[in-house]
Amino acid sequence: MTQIILAAEAAQGGGSMSFLIMMVAIFAIMWFFMIRPQQKRQKEIQNFQNSLQEGAQVVTGGGIYGTVKKIDLASGIIEVKIADGVVIKVDKGYVYKDTASTPVQK
Repeated sequence: MTQIILAAEAAQGGGSMSFLIMMVAIFAIMWFFMIRPQQKRQKEIQNFQNSLQEGAQVVTGGGIYGTVKKIDLASGIIEVKIADGVVIKVDKGYVYKDTASTPVQK
């Protein structure tokens, strides 16, 4: 009888170890396929925002295309020209990409 109880306890211990290994494997898979690419993309966007220069063509978070006219690093505000005589102020965090490198589809 004691041997049966000991065998049952040993089987349960091995099962919990495989469960732990499986959970670690699932977390590793999620890290490599979901979290890591998102962090990489965020770093690219941050580098682009920090390297903005006047005259760069950009797209804002609201989907507005324009050209950077003035950058105020102290307040983090960028003035973007969207049409002749129309200049808007946008927070630097809402400027996402350079449209000059993106082909325009017709």
